[in-house]
Amino acid sequence: MGRIKLKRFSENAERADIVEPGKATYQQLVGRWKTDFFKNQNPITLEVGCGKGDYTVGLAARYPERNFLGLDIKGDRIWIGSTKAQTQGLTNVGFVRMRALDLLDHFGPGELSEIWITFPDPRPRLGDAKRRLTAPRFLERYQQILQPGGLVHLKTDDEALFDYSLETVQQRPGATVLAHTKDLYASAELLPHAEDIQTHYEKRFRAEGIPIKYLQFRLS
Repeated sequence: MGRIKLKRFSENAERADIVEPGKATYQQLVGRWKTDFFKNQNPITLEVGCGKGDYTVGLAARYPERNFLGLDIKGDRIWIGSTKAQTQGLTNVGFVRMRALDLLDHFGPGELSEIWITFPDPRPRLGDAKRRLTAPRFLERYQQILQPGGLVHLKTDDEALFDYSLETVQQRPGATVLAHTKDLYASAELLPHAEDIQTHYEKRFRAEGIPIKYLQFRLS
């Protein structure tokens, strides 16, 4: 492991805005994120697979009256997001290092108000379908930790993943598709709902002329 990563991991261990294995807070905040972590009663938005935190930090800066969490398994990526948040002086954002499959070990029923999935790995192989972040087993987890009426947003460049996600949600009992488009930036109506914050990948895809797909839905 490189020295830079080791340094970042060491700093992560000292940062109060990062929850990760080895810390006393790890798996101890279930149902208490508002009171014990954010120390307020503001609604919580979770970004699943936040990468370097562009979207999580961007949303936190835009909506100071809300709380935001970025989830990722990579500690060096979380360090970058945490550094961005600290540089901007944001106190309504945190990061948790964990697998998306373990959501129920970290969040209580109805604890979140909103979930974002931004440019996830499309997992194109048929055998990897269950690993897609919009696969039924993930939707089941999202439904349990979202409050009634809570929103889920997906942004992706990958048309196959978008089609799969839309079909999966449409087939799920009780789920409601609220908005969808295969060319977000050509939709003046939907763009405000999707937020115009752009991640590194989104900027790259747009520069390459790849349309951005967007899906918004409820699960209950």
